[in-house]
Amino acid sequence: MAAPTAATDNLKEWLQGLDLEKYADAFAREEIELKVIAELTDTDLQSLGIPMGPRKQILRAIDQLKQASTSAAAPPVPRNVDEPERRQLTVMFCDLVGSTALSRRLDPEDMRDLIRAYQDLVVEHVARFDGHIASFAGDGVKVYFGFPTALENQAERAIRAAKSISDAIGSLRTPAQEPLAIRIGVATGPVVVGDLIGKGAAQEELVVGETPNLAARLQTLAEPGETVISATTRQLSCKGPAATSLKASVSRWRPGACSVRARLQAALTHYVRSTRRR
Repeated sequence: MAAPTAATDNLKEWLQGLDLEKYADAFAREEIELKVIAELTDTDLQSLGIPMGPRKQILRAIDQLKQASTSAAAPPVPRNVDEPERRQLTVMFCDLVGSTALSRRLDPEDMRDLIRAYQDLVVEHVARFDGHIASFAGDGVKVYFGFPTALENQAERAIRAAKSISDAIGSLRTPAQEPLAIRIGVATGPVVVGDLIGKGAAQEELVVGETPNLAARLQTLAEPGETVISATTRQLSCKGPAATSLKASVSRWRPGACSVRARLQAALTHYVRSTRRR
């Protein structure tokens, strides 16, 4: 076993803050120090023999370290919240399929654990693409790409995050071992970021415009396991050097052998036809 050092002591203190100090020896055996903790992946933690629950907790803490490091390196420009700011934003709405029926069948504590695991999964995958969790509302999650930090490729990041979440959600199971499913809507457009609303942990910055409403409507049009995107999101995500690999990812969103173009066009047509009926 490696001899304790100041670096390993710092890591132990970090783990103590997570109530996971019992795993400090596992990190020490591999001479892992706090300065490299942000480079660890779920596979790395698994190889250390750390169970899934603590791994998820450690990965969330690592994401927080990364976000804190990014904020310290490039602090946001102060803004007077009394002065509304106009900007382009990509909004993603996620909804857990069948949650109402699940809440009737499951014990409240089991349902709480399931919702928490679902929310943790969304947070983990959104953070990988620099998204911002705007709010939780039961089984619904609202996510911003492009606020509070501006992102040039926000539409692409949102689509990649949506696919990552959709691919991973099947790993979560009910107590009866039924896989979970999710439906997602993504829209991009101009908004005005205004005053802070709410208090304490419920406080969020008010975003006004059609874009959040459109993303919410698109989410209701999606089938289980499907992501429906707006025309603007599609247009912006199909530009740039990463467009080819992104299209390849999009083609796997639904079962079947449709082409990428047909897949995106089907989603777009679904939205257009639905709004015309309104």
